[in-house]
Amino acid sequence: MTSSHELLFGRERELACIGRFLESVQRDGDVRLVHGEPGVGKSALLDAAADLGEAAGLQVLRASGSEFEADVSYSSLNQLLLPLYAEIRRLPPALRDALTVALGFGSGPTPAALLVCNAARSLLTTVAKKAPVLLIVDDVQWVDRSSAVALGFIARRVARSPVGVIAAFRTGTETFLDRRGLTEVAVEPLSTEASTRLVDSHFPTMAPRSRRRLLDLARGNPLALVELPATLAGPAQPSTFTDVVPLSDRLQAGFAHRIAGLPEPSRLLLLLATFEGSGELRVLRGMTDLTHLAPAERTQLVRVDDATGRITFRHPLIQSAIVASSTHEERRRAHLAIAGALPGDPERRSWHLAAAAAGPDEAVAAELERAAHRVMQRGDALAAIAALMRAAELSATPQSSARRLAQAAYIGAEAGGSGDATTLLARSRQTSVDAAGALHAAGAAALLMINGDGDVHTAHRLLAGAIETGEHGWRADDAALDEAMHTLLLLSWYAGSPEHWAVFDRLLGMLRPGPSDILSVLSRTFPDPVRTGAAALPDLEALIASLPEEEDLTRAMRIGTASVYLDRLGENREYSWRLVRQGRDGGAPRRQLAAMMHLCLDGFLTGRWDETEALAVEAQQVCGDSGLVFLTWYFLYNRAIVAAGRGRSGEAFELADEITHWALPRGVAGAAAIAHHPRTLAAAAQGDFESAYRHAAASSSPGVLARYVPNCTYLMFDLVEAAVRTGRMTEARAHADAMREADVAALSSRMTLLQHGVDALVLDSDDAGARLTQTLDDPATERWLFEASRIRLAYAEKLRRHRDPSAARTHLLAARDGFAAMGAEPWLARATAELRATGYRPVVAEQSTVGLAGLTSQELEIAGLAAGGLTNKQIAERLYISHRTVGAHLYRIFPKLGITARAGLRDALSAQLPEQQRG
Repeated sequence: MTSSHELLFGRERELACIGRFLESVQRDGDVRLVHGEPGVGKSALLDAAADLGEAAGLQVLRASGSEFEADVSYSSLNQLLLPLYAEIRRLPPALRDALTVALGFGSGPTPAALLVCNAARSLLTTVAKKAPVLLIVDDVQWVDRSSAVALGFIARRVARSPVGVIAAFRTGTETFLDRRGLTEVAVEPLSTEASTRLVDSHFPTMAPRSRRRLLDLARGNPLALVELPATLAGPAQPSTFTDVVPLSDRLQAGFAHRIAGLPEPSRLLLLLATFEGSGELRVLRGMTDLTHLAPAERTQLVRVDDATGRITFRHPLIQSAIVASSTHEERRRAHLAIAGALPGDPERRSWHLAAAAAGPDEAVAAELERAAHRVMQRGDALAAIAALMRAAELSATPQSSARRLAQAAYIGAEAGGSGDATTLLARSRQTSVDAAGALHAAGAAALLMINGDGDVHTAHRLLAGAIETGEHGWRADDAALDEAMHTLLLLSWYAGSPEHWAVFDRLLGMLRPGPSDILSVLSRTFPDPVRTGAAALPDLEALIASLPEEEDLTRAMRIGTASVYLDRLGENREYSWRLVRQGRDGGAPRRQLAAMMHLCLDGFLTGRWDETEALAVEAQQVCGDSGLVFLTWYFLYNRAIVAAGRGRSGEAFELADEITHWALPRGVAGAAAIAHHPRTLAAAAQGDFESAYRHAAASSSPGVLARYVPNCTYLMFDLVEAAVRTGRMTEARAHADAMREADVAALSSRMTLLQHGVDALVLDSDDAGARLTQTLDDPATERWLFEASRIRLAYAEKLRRHRDPSAARTHLLAARDGFAAMGAEPWLARATAELRATGYRPVVAEQSTVGLAGLTSQELEIAGLAAGGLTNKQIAERLYISHRTVGAHLYRIFPKLGITARAGLRDALSAQLPEQQRG
């Protein structure tokens, strides 16, 4: 039975009504009518009523109408009263004989209906003297007429006797009962929340995309939620066909009866509407006579909105039932008619032609392949794979089929579908492929290898070999070659060695007339930005400027990647979020994860640490759900640097070690190098600058900005600061000189900040301090909240040592506010301690004798911070007291200032401070 999942998932209101009904049955009888659409849980609710009734001591008698027994007199009454056969034998002779003959237990003339009705009522009232009786009748719309008369008679006479009747019927069907004055229980579809819980309990391993599709199709129908998953196991189809899925036998039985009585022209019109998908009447009008729509409207199968000119089905599974009831030739003709009506929509047209194809058709296969490229630009990898697979089936030659399968395998491997990609790759290799197919196959194999147990070195060698031996003529406009080079660039970055990059550079140099625009920029900004990034800046800016008009989401993702080491991710945020939202809605997870990488990194640098942590945790889940486990290390890194920044050093070290333990056996030296960043930060947060120096130097030696270790730019300031604090001034100056010689300041405003920051630490000149101050005052620098705050703190410490507490105080106040905003607790503590060491006292605290109602110094400071908008918790963290203490101070401050609420603080303070102290 299905009652268990109904009881657990979204039937609380209906069950409460059934509970009240059972209580009334025990007193003096009652009647309830339950109705709903097929599959929404009427039968399950009756199961629950039976269980609850038996638990309460009621005698439960059940029957169910059947369309196959609708002509058998008293068949339903027989089901209902059969358990009481012994009691029937004890009735008075006239009543006993009437029931015995009516129910088929004895022979004789047919008794009068009224006699049978009275006999049945007498039987039930007699039995009810021992214990209340509950009659449950399902599908009363199919109860035979004789039983209907008897049951209606009983239902109208149960008052003042402990006999209850609960009957269920399908919404829209007539019942035998007089419904006036009776309580009806409408069983509605499950809510989205309840549907999700039901699916998660029955199919915990279902992929998020499949779950979303299931929820959309079932629309809260519990039977559909449980039965449909078996039919959704195949690859996703494009949106034109997503609502047409095979039905299980139970679902087909539940929905087919609705269309059984339709005239053939009406059914064929609904078949066209189902396949056409848009629901626009103007499109259908060009293919058929819309007068045939009337029978479907009258039976409430469809709704027609006159205002919008659209037709909608009351439930998407009706469309599936319509398709299931059609013939092959009817479906073929419908698809051809729709294809003929869509000359301006080549994507949908290609799918309808493919659906109508009876055998190989190279022209249709080519149209589908072009459609796959278009949907891939939008980021729908699964639809692109489905189109390529169908194109392979329709291909005229084995070579064309293999090429399309290899392309599908590459998209699948890149998007995360490792199982399907492996199968497709194996199928493509069953025959020889052309040059493009060979490159796609090699790319798929390389991606599958690194996402499994294989190593990066082997994957790099495999793909580089395929590129070098390919018959592509080194044409840069060859899409397969360009894609392979993009994949090789990533593999080279993962490997992180000059040898791997040398292979990439050599192959890149062979492209004619030169690499594509994004590949050209990526090859200069990503591998070694310190040496080649500045020259690529104009080209990168041109790509970023093209983003508002960019429709190819793969290009948008790669422009973001090209922006990473030149600190231009802020200009990509809008487009990164677009990719994230599309991924959450079922789009390609690889693009979603790349966008999450960009947002996490930019969020860390700009102080959006809460966002970075939340996105990193979500991204790890996406990695696991999508099969892209190879990318998990990057989000471990993002979590680790935030943990280090917030003083959770143990967590940061653990996450960094997890990255290293995973990366080194697989040859992912790039990830292993990045793991030094959180270790360096964590050590610095603890004040262990000896360890911080050692970890920073492991990424790039002092005085050297290592080639092909672009992440060394994130550790330049850390290395210099740790060297200064551990007395390694020679090493600190050497690293500052290397930065100056490489002109890292030309790469971005952040790099300018870092350059001037290290110069101010290692150079004993007023010019260096002035340059840093000017840079810190530049609005472009404000974006880099964490590094600006750290540089202010380090420089202020130097100023204080040089007996310039006033200048130090200015930087420390700004640093303190920055650290507080990020929750960078270790650095906030250092900044606060340094402020106190400079003799800092809050300005308002010095005014305790200037007419401020006798507030103490601490009360003045708390009042000023609260007036500035800080919460009690934030004030407590700032002043190193508890939030309860802050609340107690405010409780005393309000009456002193003559106010009753926090909102009055600013005006009260402003009114009582001297003019020069306001603002």
